[in-house]
Amino acid sequence: MKKISHNIKRIGKIGAGGALLSCMLCLANLAHADRLADIKARGTLVCATLANNEPLGFPDPQTRQIVGFDVDICAAVARKLGVEMEQKSVTVEARIPMLSQGEVDLVSAALGYTRERARLIDFTASHYQNPIKIVVQSDSGLNLVTDLADKRISANRNSTPEESVHRVLPKATVQTFTDTPQAFLALAQGKVDGLAISMPSGIRFVSESAGRFRFVEGALAWEPTALGVKKGEHKLLAAVNQALSALEKEGELDAIWSKWFGPKTKFNIPRDKKLTPIANLR
Repeated sequence: MKKISHNIKRIGKIGAGGALLSCMLCLANLAHADRLADIKARGTLVCATLANNEPLGFPDPQTRQIVGFDVDICAAVARKLGVEMEQKSVTVEARIPMLSQGEVDLVSAALGYTRERARLIDFTASHYQNPIKIVVQSDSGLNLVTDLADKRISANRNSTPEESVHRVLPKATVQTFTDTPQAFLALAQGKVDGLAISMPSGIRFVSESAGRFRFVEGALAWEPTALGVKKGEHKLLAAVNQALSALEKEGELDAIWSKWFGPKTKFNIPRDKKLTPIANLR
């Protein structure tokens, strides 16, 4: 009986050891999961874009589908990867958490590069750069960025414009909102003196206001904008960068920009800065 008991204990230890080894192998496989392979296996690239920010991502009046510059960029990258693009709408606040949690494969949602964000996610090369401007009411008497040094300024919460106000105008009072329309409404209702916003997003408010709003002279900062990839997904990051490089060389990035921001649009913003590695912008 003692011998049988000993053997049972020995088998138990071997079983426990085997289970532990299996668990360790499982964790190792998870740690080395390849999202690029997953994307190609499923045949779709799940891409997060904004859904209420013209011309980056907004509902088409006819189809109600989300369209825009960021959506077209995602579709072009997906095509280069040999898969279909699946668009998923996100807010400014949710874009990084959703990427980090693996709910989306790629973020193309007015994602400005910052060192703080780079600790949480990986960035591709910057495919465009825009000035961050301040919109004011035309009769406000405010003409320069420095005129708002101690004023009330609205911005999207956790956005690059918000960060720029804190850095450039530290004495200003910043009021943040979950999306751009709410931040603009605060300005329209006189609850703030200025709206900090990327120039392409701000142009529509200025151009459609019949002269009620304008930009002040100067810029808070220049914002390098890129695509976001989950931290540690090196193969996917390399593949997306390769896709962007090919799209740049083929002139497609310029074509997409011209479609949404070019001279035949109400924005009429030149794409002066081409695809640039983030390392060159730090």
